[in-house]
Amino acid sequence: MAVLVKTIVDDFDFEIISGETGLSKAVKNSQLTRPGIELAGLFDFFEHDRMQIFGSKEITFFGWLNEQDQNIRVDMMFKEKPPAFIFSKHVDIPQLFIDKGNQYGIPILKSQLRTSELFSRLYQYLFAKLAPRTSIHGTLVDINGMGVLIRGKSGIGKSEVALELVRRGHQLVADDRVDIYQKEKGNVIGEAPKLLKEHLEIRGIGIVNVVKLFGASAFKDDKTITLVVELMAWEEGADYDRLGLDTFNEMYFETEVPLVKVPITAARSVPSLIEVAAMNARLKELGTNMAKDFTDSITLEINEKNKKNNK
Repeated sequence: MAVLVKTIVDDFDFEIISGETGLSKAVKNSQLTRPGIELAGLFDFFEHDRMQIFGSKEITFFGWLNEQDQNIRVDMMFKEKPPAFIFSKHVDIPQLFIDKGNQYGIPILKSQLRTSELFSRLYQYLFAKLAPRTSIHGTLVDINGMGVLIRGKSGIGKSEVALELVRRGHQLVADDRVDIYQKEKGNVIGEAPKLLKEHLEIRGIGIVNVVKLFGASAFKDDKTITLVVELMAWEEGADYDRLGLDTFNEMYFETEVPLVKVPITAARSVPSLIEVAAMNARLKELGTNMAKDFTDSITLEINEKNKKNNK
């Protein structure tokens, strides 16, 4: 996985000061460096594949160096050919960096963010862009804060269900194809491919844009997947869980996500069932298991009656 410096520049609206010929460089490391110890002369741990962030502290220290040390240490950094040097909002970029940027073809960029915010936002951005990814067939919807991945065989009605959920005020994240990555263990993020964002494919109608139909609040860029709902055609005589005590999980990367299997018929309101499944999953997250509470109350009632009968 890699992301071009030019893409980062566009996404963060960085100002290009010099070194434009290096915009086609690929960034492959999500980690960032603030090169303070390198300015002090220690290059044993310099990570040449990281983007280099300069804030007020680094530039203040740079100003304390004599001209000879400035030239030597800055040149050593450029010779390692990092992807880019980025300077935060209130930092004046030394002319030496501007000249070296053109000399080595390494972009010198200016941000309008403060150093800590720049570092945090850029790291999160790179981590998301460079994390291992996979694509799965399904539709992802944000239902009252729950990221619900709707799966099922082609033609079973996933997109139509998503359309009704969006009409009810929920948010579409991705339809048909969902790109997923693991932000950390226990946190799997889903999003739409760039070309499919905001769109639903409805058989018989065609491609619809939910933002244009329902407004900007109908779409969300990405969402943590907290529940998988598997839509299944109803089979007469099949053994379905009627109490909700059976538990299933789906594994994505190193993360287990709760799975609910929902048999559907023409008489069942699938959007309503999915809404209830999402609310039920939220209650379980908060420590309330309605199915267990129900069976516990029945068991308690039976035990009480048995005690009375024994007396």
